[in-house]
Amino acid sequence: MPAARFTALGDSFVEGRGDAAADGSYIGWARRFARRMGVSPRETRNLGAYQATTQVVVDTQLRQALVRKSPLIGVVVGVNDLVQDYAPDRLATNLHTIFGSLAGLDTTVFTASYPDIPANLPLPEEFRGLLRQRFAHANDVLREVCAATGALHLDIAAEADWSGRGLWSADGLHPNADGHSRFAEDMADLVERASWLTAA
Repeated sequence: MPAARFTALGDSFVEGRGDAAADGSYIGWARRFARRMGVSPRETRNLGAYQATTQVVVDTQLRQALVRKSPLIGVVVGVNDLVQDYAPDRLATNLHTIFGSLAGLDTTVFTASYPDIPANLPLPEEFRGLLRQRFAHANDVLREVCAATGALHLDIAAEADWSGRGLWSADGLHPNADGHSRFAEDMADLVERASWLTAA
């Protein structure tokens, strides 16, 4: 099997939930992104897992990603930390560990901010406000991590389309097929722009 040219790490957003194929498997943004970038399925490694936290990525996925490290690496993780197992210091430490370990001159690492998922969920307003505070803090940490490690950062939290329901599946937690497609295209545009700037 050829070495992976693209590796994706993270949670069910990376796994592809919300974007099901006819056979019941997930398509997801990672497969769509790879196709757009000309990376074959045999050269794509998707480590995304349902309910994965940043700790799961540090403990299991990171080691796999560092074996024959890919030149393209996408990471989307942290929402499960924010909604289920919140420990802000651990989240920050894990994000620094993940992105710091993956950074390198021969690697383009990319990620995205945490959108307003609390707006999609049937929650008491007080708890929704608490979750939004967590998401805002996590986005501050993620921006700092990306600045320190050179990871590319797609700020979907600042995009109005991600604040509505049009790009989300019925559960409010996972993008639908349109959302995964939009994410893949926007991320590919970001990576390509960065490549052009580096080459110039």
